[in-house]
Amino acid sequence: MARKRVSSGTEWESAVGYSRAVRVGDRVEVAGTTATGDDGEVVGRGDAAEQTKVAIGNVETALVEAGSGLEDVVRTRLFVTDVDDWEAVGRAHGEAFGEVRPATTLVEVSALVDPAMLVEVEAVAVVDD
Repeated sequence: MARKRVSSGTEWESAVGYSRAVRVGDRVEVAGTTATGDDGEVVGRGDAAEQTKVAIGNVETALVEAGSGLEDVVRTRLFVTDVDDWEAVGRAHGEAFGEVRPATTLVEVSALVDPAMLVEVEAVAVVDD
């Protein structure tokens, strides 16, 4: 089965050995994605809801490049550095996905790769051919 890799273009993908997303058949797996702008800087510093919106936008960009979209997402995982942000993060997630309503997990982690990052989002999509 053919494998399509989607790159975000960062230097870290080849150095660490990962892809932003990988599509195999009708399934697209999107790696942990943060609120990072095109310039590599964290967007929405100090605002977990804004970071969630930006991260999901970055997930959507990868999905589209893989021939998918948010409407195909069946699973998300949200990693937050402060579980007290769960409601703001959850609302931003709900606004992005609406009635798609993927199976979702939200967990608190001790840190993300950059201290300014408050949220990281993973997604799995199944494309209905």
